[in-house]
Formats: sequence, C-alpha cells, structure tokens
Amino acid sequence: MSYVAVYPVTSPDSPNKVLTHVDDIAATLAEHGVRFERWQPVAIEKGASDAQLIAAYQAQLDALGYRAVDVLRVESAQAELRAGFLDERRYSEDEVRFFIAGQGLFSLHVGDYVYAVRCEKNDLLVIPAGMAHWFDMGENPHFVALRPFNTESGWVPQLTGSDLAHRFPGLDD
Repeated sequence: MSYVAVYPVTSPDSPNKVLTHVDDIAATLAEHGVRFERWQPVAIEKGASDAQLIAAYQAQLDALGYRAVDVLRVESAQAELRAGFLDERRYSEDEVRFFIAGQGLFSLHVGDYVYAVRCEKNDLLVIPAGMAHWFDMGENPHFVALRPFNTESGWVPQLTGSDLAHRFPGLDD
C-alpha cells in the first residue's frame, strides 16, 4: 500500500501522521511542490522489453514533458546499489519515477520534516530539482520503474553530507 508518513526531523521514531488515501498523499505532497499520482494500469506481457514498457505508457510520459526516459530494473539483492541511494542528496533536475512493478521508499527532507513516501505499482512521484531526499529499495529489492529525465547530467547527485537519512526508518522497518 502506498503511503506518506510525516516525521518531525527531531522524532524519527514516530510520525505525526500517516496517510494512505491517494488524494490525501497527493495533496500533502503538493504543498511542497511534489507530484504524486496513481496511473491507470496498462496490460503488459511478462518479460516485456524496455521499449515495450516505455511504449505502453508513452501517452502519459509525453504529457510529463521530459525529453527522454529509461527503465530501471532491480530484481535481486544488490547491497551496493541500495547503499548508493541511502544518503541524503539533491539533483539539479527533477527526480521522476513511475513504478511499473514492486516498491520503494523515497524520504523527502522539507524544512523541519521528513515525508516518507512509499511508492508501489502504478505510482508516479516527481521530486522537484533541489529537494533533499534519499531512496530505499529495501534489503530484497524488486521493482521496475520508468525514469523520465531531461539530461543525464541531471542524475549526478549532490550529497548534502547530512546523516539525517540514517536516523529514519527504511522500507523494511
């Protein structure tokens, strides 16, 4: 189930609120310029190629307005890959994910709060450029996601140097 849990930065053990209704999640995140949507499922054959996955969602992707898209498939325990996303970072362009399968937890650091957003199949999340955040794919990751983007240089993380991310619950907690 998708949710957003809102934590004060000073209380990583207990969220102020947890929202599970798509409209509530979207409204809460929109207050900070973050876009959250649930897209209608599209029939996709098992074993579909990257090109077939992109083609299945081409109309929705075109409406987002990004120049390119690729597919990220993580289907096994990859500790090094996971560790690479667990530190707080910013990007020079929006970080966009649409989950075709599986799940992941994006934690957004906004002022004195952390918004932990669990995304799953059919969820779109658009984190605006410059927003501090981190991502946890869990100890046994499994997901397939579309990644719309404008330039590959926009993927280069700017680490904040904060240890905040290591104080908050992860996907498996």
